[in-house]
Amino acid sequence: MSKKRKKLGPKGDINVTPFIDILLVLLVIFMTITPLVQKGLDAAIPQPPPPGTPPPDPSEANKTIVVSLNKAGDIKVNSEEVELRALGAKLQDIFKTRNDRTMFVNGDPDLLYKDVATVIDIGKGAGVDKIGLMTEQIKGK
Repeated sequence: MSKKRKKLGPKGDINVTPFIDILLVLLVIFMTITPLVQKGLDAAIPQPPPPGTPPPDPSEANKTIVVSLNKAGDIKVNSEEVELRALGAKLQDIFKTRNDRTMFVNGDPDLLYKDVATVIDIGKGAGVDKIGLMTEQIKGK
């Protein structure tokens, strides 16, 4: 009886243990990095003027565009009432000759977010570069 010899040639099996180790290390790295990535909207919070600053000129008041929304859904541009479908055209007329394309949105606190977002979208579509959201003034202690 003769013993059969096994051939010691190359194996067709792949050792997957190192690949699994690398995969787990990458998984842990991405899990720890993901919460550190910041997402969101950059917001510039308006600051009150320093004490002793003179009040602005009345002619400066016409430069600020404030779009107001109330509970009933009425929209006003600086006190002039405008319908929602005509708001884009109105804002385009206002901002076509201006260098400063800044608009403020003052929404009633009881409004849904989608109503305010619609006005913001219309403003962006009309060519407004910066849109600020007006909120209640927090009273000091």
